[in-house]
Amino acid sequence: MTARQLLDRLVDPGSLHSWDEPITAEYADPGYRDALARARERTGLDEAVTTGRALLDGRPIALVACEFAFLGGSIGVATAERITRAVERATAERLPLLALPVSGGTRMQEGSAAFLCMVRVTAAVHAHRTAGLPYLTYLRNPTMGGVFASWGTLGHLVLAEPGARLGFLGPRVYEELRGEPLPPAVQRAETLAAHGRLDAIVPPERLRTFLSRALTVLTARPAAAPTSAPSPVPASAPTPPDAWESVLLSRRPDRLSALELLHHTAELFLPLDGDSALVRGLALIGGQPVMVVAQQRQGPDQPALPVTAADLRAVRRQAQIAEELGLPLLTVVDTTGAELSVEAELDGVALEIAHCLTTLVGLRTPVLAVLLGQGSGGGALALLPADRVLAAEHSWLAPLPPEGASAIVHRDGDHAPQLARAQGITATALTATGLVDQVVPETDDPADLRDRLATAITATLAELTRLPAPERLAARATRNRRLGGPASPLSPR
Repeated sequence: MTARQLLDRLVDPGSLHSWDEPITAEYADPGYRDALARARERTGLDEAVTTGRALLDGRPIALVACEFAFLGGSIGVATAERITRAVERATAERLPLLALPVSGGTRMQEGSAAFLCMVRVTAAVHAHRTAGLPYLTYLRNPTMGGVFASWGTLGHLVLAEPGARLGFLGPRVYEELRGEPLPPAVQRAETLAAHGRLDAIVPPERLRTFLSRALTVLTARPAAAPTSAPSPVPASAPTPPDAWESVLLSRRPDRLSALELLHHTAELFLPLDGDSALVRGLALIGGQPVMVVAQQRQGPDQPALPVTAADLRAVRRQAQIAEELGLPLLTVVDTTGAELSVEAELDGVALEIAHCLTTLVGLRTPVLAVLLGQGSGGGALALLPADRVLAAEHSWLAPLPPEGASAIVHRDGDHAPQLARAQGITATALTATGLVDQVVPETDDPADLRDRLATAITATLAELTRLPAPERLAARATRNRRLGGPASPLSPR
């Protein structure tokens, strides 16, 4: 598909306005001049990229689209200058920016000068993101080299065409340097998505709908604060439940899941790719655009997946994007814990827990956490630093599952019920430690919990977004200082 064919499929008819100015660069190499002339005649374009402004479902958007038929979509100095000017204009006009790269990378005929333009374009993209403006990329087949290693993969959302070859080193160069062919699956979009490197794989025929939904969230402006307060949710259950009973209830296969909660709570929820242990997405909740990361409990026929280092890196990325775009972050906790294996140790799962904690503690944007079910270990704790924490009545948080705690204390798993009751792991007990601000009661009907949590989430997000940032951040610092409950004052030396 040519750049123009893709743009015609994406934008509203007749809305595309070109920003391209004539290319005036001169090149000494006659062979290169001839190649450029042939590319211009073949494609009807003067360079390997076209830029402009258009409407997508009525929303204004800036566009940068590569043309592979023009010297393999390679990026030279003039190409980079056109991209840079388009990014700068999108920033000046406060427009969301969509990049549609397809490229073999840096233009070899221009050598180091073209290579250095990776920095030029990246600097412009960084300024666009720093201005709090959405930057989305859709990687087409193929996207390689310097484009993949710079502006092509810097989107707040990085999408890809199914089956696209995406990578840093071309297969021909790899084989020449290594003496063996590059395994073909290594640089496929599906492989990268499985490793958490992409946000979604979207066929071209679905791209317009996906982008429209994403822009609905990213360009939304919250409605004015309601004149009347939302219906109150009871602050706590009338009778604290038994801790072991809560543990067992949290593990039931028919218990409310994070996905069910999110789809019910949000007016629009756009999930991104990822395995079933972690759900990432964009949502509109009470008219408020929200970034979401949620741990997803497994169904009855699926084993529970632990939280991996890659999951936690994805959480941090979502949190940092929320910060850039000025969106609240909603986290949902329901996990059997972090992965415990040699591979997890080598992948740095403990370090990623630490980095998640410091990232969420330091966010300036509002953070709301929901303790939905199981909260086992550091994999759960990593998503709980927040301005407010809501908890389902039968949710819990513990350093280890009660069976693991029993194995440490009693060298068997038989004392799990006693350990659950002794460790203060229930939602009600966690209010005394300063973690939980509101316990949402449960009944035998999962839909009742779903409705109550949805009401509480919507109301709390509205409250947090109305608070002045200095006031909210000061309250968060005080909250974090007091977590764990009151401590005895230090004795004077």
